[in-house]
Amino acid sequence: MDLRLTEEQKMVQTTIRKFVEKELMPLENDVLRNEREGKPSLPAEKIEELQQKAKDAGFWGINTPEEYGGADLGQVMYAIVMMEVAKTFVPFTFGGSADNILYYGNEEQKEKYLLPTISGEKKSCFALTEPGAGSDTQNIKMTAEKDGDEWVLNGEKTFITGGNEADFVMVIAITDKEAHAANGRDGVTCFIAERDMGWKSEYIDTMGEWGPASLIFDQVRVPEENILGELDRGYDLGLEWIGFARWIVGARAVGSAERLLNMAIDYSKERETFGKPISTRQAIQWQIADSAVELEAAKWLVLNAAFSLDNGEDNRHYASMAKLYGATKGNDIIDRVMQIHGGMGYTKELPIERWYREARLWRIYDGTDEIQRLIISRNLLKGNVKLGQHI
Repeated sequence: MDLRLTEEQKMVQTTIRKFVEKELMPLENDVLRNEREGKPSLPAEKIEELQQKAKDAGFWGINTPEEYGGADLGQVMYAIVMMEVAKTFVPFTFGGSADNILYYGNEEQKEKYLLPTISGEKKSCFALTEPGAGSDTQNIKMTAEKDGDEWVLNGEKTFITGGNEADFVMVIAITDKEAHAANGRDGVTCFIAERDMGWKSEYIDTMGEWGPASLIFDQVRVPEENILGELDRGYDLGLEWIGFARWIVGARAVGSAERLLNMAIDYSKERETFGKPISTRQAIQWQIADSAVELEAAKWLVLNAAFSLDNGEDNRHYASMAKLYGATKGNDIIDRVMQIHGGMGYTKELPIERWYREARLWRIYDGTDEIQRLIISRNLLKGNVKLGQHI
């Protein structure tokens, strides 16, 4: 049992960290200024420039199979990369990747959608959530009815990440009402629907800088050949997409909280009250200590979820744990960091308030805290997972 990174992993971690510090962090003031002026965080051409620099450094398709031109570094390495990138709020993702379920496409679909997405020619999004079906994913209402060699889609999806920019969407709809009514899992299908097939997106304003979309489908016709995976088996694809995303939320929380905790440590040594740095006050010391312990625990939960996936194991239980603990403790840590900074932490002079608004989302999307607790407890109560048997 080896609980330390390999030399190769350390090298990748160091390289990514230097890239973030050199290329991304210097842009933070520009991002804050743009967002306050109602502009995009960064111009599209700047993001492309950054992705090209990363590609030149060998980071393209971090988790994309080598057969598609990716680095295929594995899930543990992907988790480490995400932790490093999350140390800045500059919106950046490495190019050369695609949603995990898009690999289930047939050869024609891979040629038309997967490869252009990996190359950056097309942008995709995934749509399951509806106005009346958030955590209750089995309560979706969107329908797809067969008409000749086409399916006619009607309904609305909401809070869709990337929905405003996407060229196509992988969307879940009911194709067999009776089967779906029987158990909520069967009778739904995943379709690849291009924007020019007629669906529309509407921007949703939020308290943070994340701008999801509502997707409106009104008699949108999708050809039979655009079914992704199997007919009436789309719910499984949806769960696989969500399951992968959950522990990534934990990784992002760890990276952001680590950067912010370091800010609090540095500030506590500089800020003086009553003639002494506040770092000498027990009230501050305990906040720092509690945060460091929680951060370390969250990190190992995330790495365990990633390690399980690398070993071909069902990691959904661990993914829920990593998401729940990472999101909640990440929020707690950022709250303490703001408290340590006092009034300055609450102002827009520092980026803490921005992170504070962004972090609150971690506890909601890709399964709320309550849903994660439901999943974890259900697994234990039903005996699907037994304590002490998976180490």
